[in-house]
Amino acid sequence: MRTRTRRAKPNPAPDAPEGEAAIDITPRLAVGRQLIQAYGNGGFRIAERAWQGSVLVFPDETRAWPVTAVGDLTAQSLAAVAEAGTVEVLLIGCGPALAFIPAAVRDPLRAAGVVIDGMDTGAACRTYNVLLAEERRVAAALIAVD
Repeated sequence: MRTRTRRAKPNPAPDAPEGEAAIDITPRLAVGRQLIQAYGNGGFRIAERAWQGSVLVFPDETRAWPVTAVGDLTAQSLAAVAEAGTVEVLLIGCGPALAFIPAAVRDPLRAAGVVIDGMDTGAACRTYNVLLAEERRVAAALIAVD
């Protein structure tokens, strides 16, 4: 005997155009959380605000950041992360490609209990959003890409 299986139909997003399949996968976040919505063209869109250039992103605020290349990274350029006292994981978006983070930059943050993970900027944006949605104590230092 042959059994037919019916696939469940997902509920479309309430604002989906008629006839268009759409499921809203936007994570539910507390008001004011800094979700990274877009990157590229030398900037970012974070929590509905456009930022030109590189940024430091914390769960509750975003700041302009004067670093334009991995070679510009210093312990001082990331001092705000250690001073925040609430960050457990720092994602460093190194630009278009992963780059080595010098020990002189890593060591002071490790001493403050911050785990550092370097990756290309796109991967850092995506990873930050996942960790933010999981309510992890995360921050991202993102070098802008074109």
